[in-house]
Amino acid sequence: MNSQENSNIESGNNNKLLGAGLVSAIAASLCCITPVLALVSGASGIASTFSWLDPLRPYLIGVTILVLAFAWYQKLKSRTEEEIACACDVDEKPNFWQSKKFLGLVTVFAVVMMAFPLYADMFYSSQDQKQTIVVESDNLNTATFEIKGMTCSGCASHIENDVNKLDGIVKVDASYEDANATVKYDNSKVTVQEIKGVINGTGYKVISQR
Repeated sequence: MNSQENSNIESGNNNKLLGAGLVSAIAASLCCITPVLALVSGASGIASTFSWLDPLRPYLIGVTILVLAFAWYQKLKSRTEEEIACACDVDEKPNFWQSKKFLGLVTVFAVVMMAFPLYADMFYSSQDQKQTIVVESDNLNTATFEIKGMTCSGCASHIENDVNKLDGIVKVDASYEDANATVKYDNSKVTVQEIKGVINGTGYKVISQR
């Protein structure tokens, strides 16, 4: 087997590794990408579809980093004397899929995917802000819902966005860290059950309410 064949086999193996790294990076962010896709598509119920991946997120990120680090090591390491002596290695320009540019693009894409939970809530900032409403003090109530399935700030923003569409909602504060949402509302216009129904409709689940 000559050096060119070895190079082709090595490139094929590297591409497979990069593919595995990209899959890991995307999987690590699916739990937070899905709520945004749900918002765009209008299919709120799919928001928490991949929340089960959240406990695996650190491992998936670790796999992605290891794969990319190995790929860059392979790309930047010094060539052997045999590779240098082979004229085909010197004369033939590597194609785009074997280039550092492609590896750089893959690395940037993977970083953007892994960091997605940090900026997921920005996709909700363009939503119309709820207008201030006047509520009689006797009608103003507050309810806190314990919610299962939120994994990032995007999940919390998704719940806030949907609940705010109800008539009579004064303020919604959802927190994925505390796994709850506190809602101030006008009980003459909306009920706790209606609010709970909207939250459950996002794909996340209300497990208790106080």
